[in-house]
Amino acid sequence: MSERRQYFTNILQLNLAVLLISTSGVLGRYIVLHPVVTIFYRCLLAVLVFYLYCRWKKIDLKIENKRDLLKMVLGGVLMGGHWITYFFSLQYSSVAIALLSLFTYPVITAFLEPILFKTRFNKIHIALGLLVLAGIYFLSPEFDLENDYFIAIIFGIASAIFYAFRNLLMKREVERYNGSALMFYQILVISILLVPAVIFSDFEMVLTQWKPLLMLAVITTCIGHTLFLKSFKNFTITAASIMSSIQPVYGIILGMIFLNEVPSLKTVIGGTLIISAVVIESLISMRKNPEAENS
Repeated sequence: MSERRQYFTNILQLNLAVLLISTSGVLGRYIVLHPVVTIFYRCLLAVLVFYLYCRWKKIDLKIENKRDLLKMVLGGVLMGGHWITYFFSLQYSSVAIALLSLFTYPVITAFLEPILFKTRFNKIHIALGLLVLAGIYFLSPEFDLENDYFIAIIFGIASAIFYAFRNLLMKREVERYNGSALMFYQILVISILLVPAVIFSDFEMVLTQWKPLLMLAVITTCIGHTLFLKSFKNFTITAASIMSSIQPVYGIILGMIFLNEVPSLKTVIGGTLIISAVVIESLISMRKNPEAENS
């Protein structure tokens, strides 16, 4: 009974983590600042919290060599690109469109990984790619660069590509460095690179947005990502990834509650196709690495 209770607690913790990360959609739609300015202040606040957390938990922040440093810098650049394009997608559309476009990243990763790491390509990924394209077709009302929803989907897919590259780049680093330390360095890089955003931002406007910015930095970025990383101790990364595919669902529900954004039937169909592809890809990864399930 105690084991069942512990497992249930672990499931709740993982779902809480995914729910907190999902708040980025609602907060991104609510904040009226330019996406670059939003991401700068998000990272500036989050890097302070992560630093204090790492010191409190006595997490080693030492980088072993220059090659790892270069990877963390590049990882920060890619993470920054991922967040900025995602927030542009949110500004052009709805939480549903932006999140579902972003969640093409697992299938994009499946296509990129064999190319970058020279591993064997699984032919079923072609079918999954077609499934994702079908989902995107349902999401987009028309393929027109003057249509805001179409632009939002382009930004969402760009965000997914940045995220896929970042995850593949940091794949081996995750095994050698603490997850919170990796997040600290990546958001530190983003903060430094986006310093010029302060020059072009209206600080009085920023002050009016301090509450959602603080929530985005602390609840979404720090607490959400930390809890998600901790879940890897209780589940395999693949299993956690499968369960995290509910993130768009949480995000859409939050959008309906706080922003009154009700997705259309076409969006629901497109989202179902994309999430189905994500779950199938995660299950394929699990079958390829059965030893991970026993770790």
